[in-house]
Amino acid sequence: MALSRAKPARILGFAAKSAQVLNMPITKSAKKALRQSKRKQVQNTKRKNAFRVLVKEFRKAVAVKEFDKAKELLPKVYKALDKAAKGKTIKKNKASRLKSRLTKSIKTPA
Repeated sequence: MALSRAKPARILGFAAKSAQVLNMPITKSAKKALRQSKRKQVQNTKRKNAFRVLVKEFRKAVAVKEFDKAKELLPKVYKALDKAAKGKTIKKNKASRLKSRLTKSIKTPA
């Protein structure tokens, strides 16, 4: 009988049904993959926060009818969205869709 080589790191949850076992990597390649995924997670979070903050600021400017400020923010929003799409933090189509909708919100204020 072959035993699993994965060693449980800790058990989450209190009830037996909801307990999940997290496995720590054993092989050298699995350890490297874990390091890489942690590094990518940090970068993805930074990129995602960057474009989200700018999009919120842009939408707030449009909501209070500050279209000059919104037009100044638009290139910054585009840049942040393009960087996020380039780094595969978000999909290319999502970036394109957001850019389109944000531009449309300036042209046809509601």
